[in-house]
Amino acid sequence: MSDAISGVGTVFNRANGTSSSPAFTAVAEVTSIGGPNLTRGVIDVTSLDSTDGYREFIGGFRDGGEIPLGMNFTLDGYDDMKADFESDDLHDYQIVLPDDGATTFEITGLVTALGMAVPMDDKVTSSVTIKISGIVTVTT
Repeated sequence: MSDAISGVGTVFNRANGTSSSPAFTAVAEVTSIGGPNLTRGVIDVTSLDSTDGYREFIGGFRDGGEIPLGMNFTLDGYDDMKADFESDDLHDYQIVLPDDGATTFEITGLVTALGMAVPMDDKVTSSVTIKISGIVTVTT
């Protein structure tokens, strides 16, 4: 039997303020969450005396990637994300999965993009991109 879970019930939280123990509030009407997509740079350390004719690498800096969000447009949600976009300060966020352990991805980042779409025959939506700064912490 599979241990897979549905995304239904996943919550995206935004910190209220920037204290050392922030309180989190759910961002309303999030329709999709992407990431985090962790990557790692590599440093080529190949030299003329490298064996077997293969390049050699060591690990470089890690990058937490980005968190793209899709949302139904609400003025409160848009205003919160716009405030984070206008701020030069890092902000804390959480992705809480609906599994038995309530797996939580904790990130700190900057809102780097904020958009919206007003289609003729569909709902008004907004989109947010958050660039992760530092480590992604996963807890249960």
